[in-house]
Amino acid sequence: MAGEFQVSGGNAVAQFTLKLHRGDGMALVAMNWKDGKPPSDFVGFAIEYKEPGGNKFFALKNRLSFLGASGKVDPNRLSTMRSPIQKFRWVHFPRNAELAGEFTYRVTPVFMNEKDELSYGEAQGAAMELRRETYPRQLNVTFTRGFVSSQAFVDRYESVAPISTLLPQKADEGLTFIPTHPKANEALAWMGFEARQAILEVLDQAIIDKNAQVRVVAYDLNEPGMVARLEQLGARLKIIIDDSADHGEPHSGETQAAERLSASAGEKNVKRQHMGKLQHNKSIVVDGPKVKTVVCGSTNFSWRGFFVQSNNAVIVQGKSAIKPFLTAFEDYWNNGTPGDFGKTDSAEWTSLGLNGINAKVAFSPHATSNALLQSIADDIGKKTTSNLFYSLAFLYQTDGPIRDEITKITQDKKIFVYGISDRKVGGIDLQKPDGNVTPVYPAALTKNLPEPFKSEPTGGSGIRMHHKFVVIDFDKPTARVYLGSYNFSGAADTSNGENLVLIRDRRIAVSYVIEGLSIFDHYHFRVTQQEAKKAGKPLALAKPPRKVGEKLWWGEDYTDARKIRDRELFS
Repeated sequence: MAGEFQVSGGNAVAQFTLKLHRGDGMALVAMNWKDGKPPSDFVGFAIEYKEPGGNKFFALKNRLSFLGASGKVDPNRLSTMRSPIQKFRWVHFPRNAELAGEFTYRVTPVFMNEKDELSYGEAQGAAMELRRETYPRQLNVTFTRGFVSSQAFVDRYESVAPISTLLPQKADEGLTFIPTHPKANEALAWMGFEARQAILEVLDQAIIDKNAQVRVVAYDLNEPGMVARLEQLGARLKIIIDDSADHGEPHSGETQAAERLSASAGEKNVKRQHMGKLQHNKSIVVDGPKVKTVVCGSTNFSWRGFFVQSNNAVIVQGKSAIKPFLTAFEDYWNNGTPGDFGKTDSAEWTSLGLNGINAKVAFSPHATSNALLQSIADDIGKKTTSNLFYSLAFLYQTDGPIRDEITKITQDKKIFVYGISDRKVGGIDLQKPDGNVTPVYPAALTKNLPEPFKSEPTGGSGIRMHHKFVVIDFDKPTARVYLGSYNFSGAADTSNGENLVLIRDRRIAVSYVIEGLSIFDHYHFRVTQQEAKKAGKPLALAKPPRKVGEKLWWGEDYTDARKIRDRELFS
């Protein structure tokens, strides 16, 4: 259905329900059995999809398979018609998600008899637009892919040439690094996903709009495509570049970028700044006769920001939307200390003035009188009624009210919580719905994986989970998302330069939830792989129980309270 962000299947004969949720560049496909529990011979779902205007269904593929007669798994990816998905939800990345029109999904239950023969039940279908812009000509949520550590990356690019041919080894080498990978252009577009493309398009539009003025605040700045575009703007560009710690060194990528942009834009148009600790913003404002656009969010303008880390960028359009960002830029330019900036109107919540979208922005550093951290913590801890999803870099290495409230609310059995965060010592923390925080160390988990999986690259040292977003009650009319460069810490609130956006909108909340689920499932599966490796068993699909004591693959989905909630929440 055109314009809908959640669509349900309508086949009354099918034994299960189907619900599609629109993401940005992806879709969440969720199923649930209608009456009671599935039969014991149910072995999963086959998922197919048809592109807009197409006449053929393509089956999604599964990297897991049933054990063969030899006791081994098939090393090839197989159609889900033969290797069904043994989950009640699945995030799908269509190969042409930007196509206009509806994508049609068809899901079929798969059964297995005692001879290991497969049979199929009544299918359920639904169609939905996965158009690129979240709200056309107003607001677009975009993401980087963040899947360097994945079998997809290995199959597509690592098998051709090592990742060192795609990415510089050191940040300082970023502006002079030239990829030598045979599929470099394709690989970088895949890695950067929609966020990188959308950010570069904003700058390309600014270059074309010859009277457009551009204002940029950058924390990391070492990606040559970004800097080359900024150079083309000449004196129409004013830019603030962070100079904290390594960024202020003579040979840093940021210093190199500042020198190049001083030559193209003029020294008076380039400023180095770190506020109390960091000038941590990542924002672009284009103000021209034809283009009035803002970029904000968590995506740094760097190799890691675009190609390795999981990041988001929000593109907002319109005269009223860019005004707070233009004002904030001038306030940063003229007030280089937290005490001075915190007194400006930019430190207060300001509406973006969008049509039908309740969105507002505030900039850090705040003064004590207009600080926001505790109010966000109160929103999480006192006003969440159904569910909480988050992806927060540095959460478990940051003391403060946000971590306290998330820890507390996770113990509340009435609230469903999923979360993911980077670890201080490398790796990732998964906040599972059972209340436990599970550490995941990609460097360890991506090497020597059990069959049929291949070792995966980590993308170098440094954090991978760079998002900063919190989604509250995505399934309610009160759904809301906090997002931006803001790290939900005391330093982000009263010391660093940051942008923080609050959007009360279900379509946008659903988009961020799907991104969160995609990341969570991606890394949680690595825990499953490691467990299989330790047990000395191949990772395979479960067949129906044939002996006493054998478990149903879906058993815990109907007995574990948290997994029951997971199954029901999305379907």
